[in-house]
Amino acid sequence: MAFVKGAWRILVAIKDGLVLLFLLLFFGALYAALSFSPKPAASVSAGALLLDLDGTIVEQPAEADPFSLLSGSGPRMKEYRLSDIVAALEAARTDAKVKAVVLDLDGFMGGGQVAIARVGEALDALRAAKKPVLAYATLYTDDSYQLAAHASEAWSDPLGGVAIMGRGGSGLYYKGLIDKLGVNTHVYRVGTYKSFVEPYIRADQSPEAKQASQALADVLWRNWQDDVAKARPKAKIAAYAADPVAAARAAGGNMASAALSAGLVDKLGDATAFGARVAEIAGEPSDAKAGAFAKIDLAAYVKARKPANDGQIGVLTIAGEIVDGEAGPGTAAGDTISDLLLTALQEKDLKALVVRVDSPGGSVMASEKIRSAIMTAKADGLPVVVSMGNVAASGGYWVSTPADMIFAEPDTITGSIGVFGILPSFEGTLAKMGVTTDGVATTPLSGQPDLAGGTSPQFDAIMQMGVEDIYRRFVGLVAQSRRTTPEQIDAIAQGRVWDGGTARQNGLVDRFGGLEDAIAEAARRAKIDPKSARAYRIEKTPDKWTEWIEAMAERNSDDANAPRDMLARQAMVQRGWAMQAVADMRALVMGAGVRADCLECRGYGAPKPRNAAEERGVMAMLAGLWR
Repeated sequence: MAFVKGAWRILVAIKDGLVLLFLLLFFGALYAALSFSPKPAASVSAGALLLDLDGTIVEQPAEADPFSLLSGSGPRMKEYRLSDIVAALEAARTDAKVKAVVLDLDGFMGGGQVAIARVGEALDALRAAKKPVLAYATLYTDDSYQLAAHASEAWSDPLGGVAIMGRGGSGLYYKGLIDKLGVNTHVYRVGTYKSFVEPYIRADQSPEAKQASQALADVLWRNWQDDVAKARPKAKIAAYAADPVAAARAAGGNMASAALSAGLVDKLGDATAFGARVAEIAGEPSDAKAGAFAKIDLAAYVKARKPANDGQIGVLTIAGEIVDGEAGPGTAAGDTISDLLLTALQEKDLKALVVRVDSPGGSVMASEKIRSAIMTAKADGLPVVVSMGNVAASGGYWVSTPADMIFAEPDTITGSIGVFGILPSFEGTLAKMGVTTDGVATTPLSGQPDLAGGTSPQFDAIMQMGVEDIYRRFVGLVAQSRRTTPEQIDAIAQGRVWDGGTARQNGLVDRFGGLEDAIAEAARRAKIDPKSARAYRIEKTPDKWTEWIEAMAERNSDDANAPRDMLARQAMVQRGWAMQAVADMRALVMGAGVRADCLECRGYGAPKPRNAAEERGVMAMLAGLWR
């Protein structure tokens, strides 16, 4: 009886806790609704179009979790859709109400070299149309400075400056820790350069991986310098980046003055002085205060000019990590994307398909599911054109193989044609604690994989053969797509990553160009006038509830904590390392299936892996190999 009473008290306590949680969420939402007032379409009738980019530029923003936003469980970095920014800048070029464009880059966290270069092109077009472009940041780093270089006036705070790091950096390797813990890491892979598994089996980069990474970093760094030099030819960017100590010493340690002397920025001044300068061009608001200027809100400007989504050229976005199952925008979930495409093919009168890829890859099973759906479009007679963004590697290239033509940019990271699987076993860890295993078997695979007692040689042999079979399939798909032989593709595959320029030379890419070029090519192939071709975006439409929650979070957001100096940014990088270490360990234990994924891509603007839609772990690996 005492046990029953105790259990009942526990159930009542759980019930009371859930009721309390529900009431807190309800009244929190009610308070937010009562205090919420939507932004007007534009804060003033005319002024400066403000791009306050306190976050990242992405191909497809992730969908917000309403309950996380309501409960305030953690900050969410803002994401700005690349196509929205470009469309706004192109509209501003001929809009008389837009007196100037202002880039507030104090909280800008990057976006990948391809995306930033595309925004730079739009800024150049504005300047060519005699529309002023003004940029401000306390401290510029590589990505923010690449944007600021395209401004007609680049300002820095006197306490800030420009810190150019260049391409490259270090990653975390866990071999020593794994050995100390007694974990046995079983790796099944194909590809001399397939380095994704190296952090789990080595203490450093292999010579092959280092060679490929260095070659990629050199090309991207050279292209970055070329883009900045073209936008700002008088800036002494090469000398400044090559010897920042000398530049700082010549300016008495003042990095802002050093940047001004080198021509990297045009003026020094705080945010108030910068605002006053913008007000000279764009005017002041009615409730003017020091540093205020007449602003046009970017989100409202984009929304007012967003075209109807009713075109005949389907645009399917594959952005983020490729995962099994379902997920919202910003993660390339196999079931979700294939369902969206198949539904669009059934319900819409599409004449062609453009696949926009910005993904470092992920699950082979999910990649194949997406590829199969794209092949359905081809079977229906639709021309298929692929447009590669920052990254289209591994699984990102797998889903590109149905293309009739592939567009990329010189800074696109692609290739990485290779596959792998990782499976840890813990016999060593358990032995340290005095735990062992024993049992019986009827076949060589009985009880396999035995994560507590270790895998058998027969199991390991089957896993490796399965991975090799998938690699042959991958190479065969690429060879068929590129109209060449598997042997020729294997020579440029082996898991190696390529920059877009080299990929075009070796035949993995057909032409240079962006999404607009791909849409025009798809229209031509569908015998539609490219000038009148309109896109139909094949993606999930956010529900009204989520839109309201996001608008509320935007209204109450505060970017005061954005890192503005070198030490603050380094502290943020250290936090990123800690989060990456946790994610890497979780991936080792829970990683989904056989993967076509790219390690090098993650340091050069590839979308950061978000929460996977479904973790299938070891069994997904077995199913992927044996189905």
